[in-house]
Amino acid sequence: MTYEPVPLKQARDVCADLFEPNPVIYWVDAFGSAAIGWTAFATSVAATPFSATHLIATGVAVFALYRAILFIHELSHLAKGRLPGFNAAWDVVVGCPLALPSFMYHGTHLDHHRKTVYGTPGDPEYVPYGVPPATKLVRALVEPFLAPIALFARFLVLAPLSLVLGGRLRDFVTASASTLAINLAYRREAPKGALRTRWLWTETLAAAMAVGVVVAVIVEFWPVRVLLQWYVTSACIAHVNNIRTLAAHRYRNAGGEMDVQGQLADSVNNPGGWITELWAPVGLRWHGLHHFLPDVPYHNLGKAHRRLMNALPVNSVYRTTLSSSLGASLLGLWRAARRSVA
Repeated sequence: MTYEPVPLKQARDVCADLFEPNPVIYWVDAFGSAAIGWTAFATSVAATPFSATHLIATGVAVFALYRAILFIHELSHLAKGRLPGFNAAWDVVVGCPLALPSFMYHGTHLDHHRKTVYGTPGDPEYVPYGVPPATKLVRALVEPFLAPIALFARFLVLAPLSLVLGGRLRDFVTASASTLAINLAYRREAPKGALRTRWLWTETLAAAMAVGVVVAVIVEFWPVRVLLQWYVTSACIAHVNNIRTLAAHRYRNAGGEMDVQGQLADSVNNPGGWITELWAPVGLRWHGLHHFLPDVPYHNLGKAHRRLMNALPVNSVYRTTLSSSLGASLLGLWRAARRSVA
């Protein structure tokens, strides 16, 4: 079958009333998830290790905090002034306590959407997993064990030292240790203007929290299991997110530039059901659609998808973005890499 490109103007016309974010949904969803997550985390710390209460509370904390964390993606797309105070509140309640302040994503994520950058070596969120060697997929499953340790050390040690000493150490921290990227070769430039101001205060807050937790454990105000449970929760969140990331694209671009239709065909929508909403929350199940219409807020993506499915022809390239399940997405990625080897 020959697939027809999706006319951008038609898509935007079909979804014309879906581009406005609803502040109530954002505040209630993000901070309701955070409240559930931190309550479950506290319960898991207080519970007997490996008891039913501990295991259930850990599971709830992982998925609730994971949902709260992924609002970092919405923050990078929201126009300035759309949700006053939301970014700062998110950093205080979610980002800094989990060593994931918003500057780690804001200012770099949009590179992933640029037509001249997507899928190239300059894209922080793209690794050609769908081409050889397939062993890159194994690396993607190992990294989440190390990510929480690296992030905690970044704010506990590197942040205070680099802010005080400056120089080459600060340049290294800025370029190589300040971006949530799967492309480890990505290097970012030093922030400017409002982003630099936000960066400095959130980095300071995250560092203060990391140091505060360690001091609280050393003086026995908190038990060591607070840190251990933080690591377990963070590592589980990182694993779920890495799996979601693998299911978000086909990853078959070897480094050249791709046009809008090519980027759409290289991205994946995972409609699924309520289980899909657990591992790909905050609209990320509609990742293909998001890449085509990135300014549609997460709570309207499902509606936008249904409208496009009704409006577009059966041979539209948009329909190639659909995946029947998480397993199908991951298996397809693995098979593509293996076929490429052959």
